[in-house]
Amino acid sequence: MDEGASKDAPTVTATGDLLRTLPAGVMVREVRNIVTRNGLTTEVYRNDWDARQPPVAQAIYVTLRPGAISAWHRHVHQLDRIFVVAGSIKLVVFDDRPNSATSGDVCELFLERSRPMFVTVPPGLWHGMQALGRGDGAFVNFFDRLYDHAAPDEWRLPVANDLIPYRF
Repeated sequence: MDEGASKDAPTVTATGDLLRTLPAGVMVREVRNIVTRNGLTTEVYRNDWDARQPPVAQAIYVTLRPGAISAWHRHVHQLDRIFVVAGSIKLVVFDDRPNSATSGDVCELFLERSRPMFVTVPPGLWHGMQALGRGDGAFVNFFDRLYDHAAPDEWRLPVANDLIPYRF
């Protein structure tokens, strides 16, 4: 083999299931596009997907311009549920929770409308997104609590920082 070359690790099973290690508490639910006579139908969210999670209190629609990065942020209380509705978006999650089984782990998820996924990011995890490709990326985020305009549950770090071992 060529010196310095590394062999790719498997990314999917023989049946097409994605292989990945997720930070503790992060959940990914792959959903299916249903081809209809008019186009596509996709279930974006159902409250019976994980009845243990708190109910949805608010949803926002976000568009990222090509190449745009929205990073880094986390919440102390808020649960994010993310579903990409247009384009391609890379979601990166970093776990720095001291008592977490996955503390120190970084996870990249590539989200796209063609293979829909519903991703739940619990409180306490740093996460950021980048729109990939030439077009806008767009997603809907379903919060478990209302946005508090007077005291937002939003904590931020610059894109490049010394805490998170990842560079967009």
